[in-house]
Amino acid sequence: MNIEKIAEQFGTPLYVYDLEIIQARIDELFKTIGTYKNTQFLYAIKANFNPHIVREIITRGCGIDAVSIDEVRLGLFCGAKAENILFTENNITDDEMHESMRLGVLLNIGSLSRLEKFGMAYPGSPVCIRFNPNIGAGSHTTNITGGPDSKFEISFAEVDAVLIIAKKYNLKIIGIHEHIGSGWLQITEPLLALNTTLRLAHTFPDLEFVDVGGGFGVPYSPDQNRLDLKTLGEKIQTRFTNFCTAYGRDIQLRFEPGRYIVAESGHLLTRVNTLKQSPEGKIFVGTDTGMNHLVRVAMYDSYHPIVNVSNSEGHTKTYDIVGNICECADFFARSREMNEIREGDILDIQIAGAYGMAMASHYQFRDLPAEVLVDGDDVKVIRRRESFEERIKIFNI
Repeated sequence: MNIEKIAEQFGTPLYVYDLEIIQARIDELFKTIGTYKNTQFLYAIKANFNPHIVREIITRGCGIDAVSIDEVRLGLFCGAKAENILFTENNITDDEMHESMRLGVLLNIGSLSRLEKFGMAYPGSPVCIRFNPNIGAGSHTTNITGGPDSKFEISFAEVDAVLIIAKKYNLKIIGIHEHIGSGWLQITEPLLALNTTLRLAHTFPDLEFVDVGGGFGVPYSPDQNRLDLKTLGEKIQTRFTNFCTAYGRDIQLRFEPGRYIVAESGHLLTRVNTLKQSPEGKIFVGTDTGMNHLVRVAMYDSYHPIVNVSNSEGHTKTYDIVGNICECADFFARSREMNEIREGDILDIQIAGAYGMAMASHYQFRDLPAEVLVDGDDVKVIRRRESFEERIKIFNI
């Protein structure tokens, strides 16, 4: 894949995705943690919701993990069957609850309040319950969704309250769900959480599946090691097989990978337009993109590899890579050693396929990057660049 040529052809800023990487990551998941005989992967569509990419992922055997009603609609639009979509609610409205039922999508409920409302509206219906195993893990404190400080899920200590509501409305709990956080690279916490969830699962006699969530991390920085999926898969398979034996029948095991499938496929290409040196010698590299296009660095203090594709043999210098947004947090890297950067060079901000364009905004009324998908020698636009006129139309002026 000739990154520099693609940037020249389609302009910058530009998101580029390599379909071969997406395919490889899905295959890897099936071969490692998907070895249990009845495993289903639900793609966490929030990671990257471009319909062209979502369709490719669905055709390769994945369902959809949705966390908004429009993600549900998007999953259906992209070809997912309703029975292969799980809608994990988070402070949803009654209208969103009713719409999920109209669409035939199973609701994953994470509060006693919503479970009560669901039971009143749909007595006798199947439902999934999202439990907090009181264990959290993630790449940043804001990525941890399990544990005592999480806003998500029903505490595992409140299982009796769940049973009371379920009995009151004759609800059939066919699934239980956990998700401890996003971006973890160690297997200790996920296995501890699994143990808690499987102990809890014996409480529910009608289960059709146990969903252990996603959060599989990828190594962004050079000092991080790759997640040992093979070992994790072996340990999960052993524990889940033993659980099914004790449970008395085989049920489905579900995972919800998002980042792991798409992150490494993605590149944010940007052109350098300014070089500025401070009196102290700090060199700022100004680009034609910003935190509105990739907010992970400003929000999570995330590390993304950055390559100067225009000068791969240049002498190494130390730079601060910054964006064009009028905010002090608009940095992509600080004190980063890179090959010499010149105005006009193309920089490749890597591992940007997850939570990049999906979290982008029109802040400061700027347009969004175009997106292209690379499939071997085929490069096609999967989201065109917007014009000012298109952006102004939404205001009905």
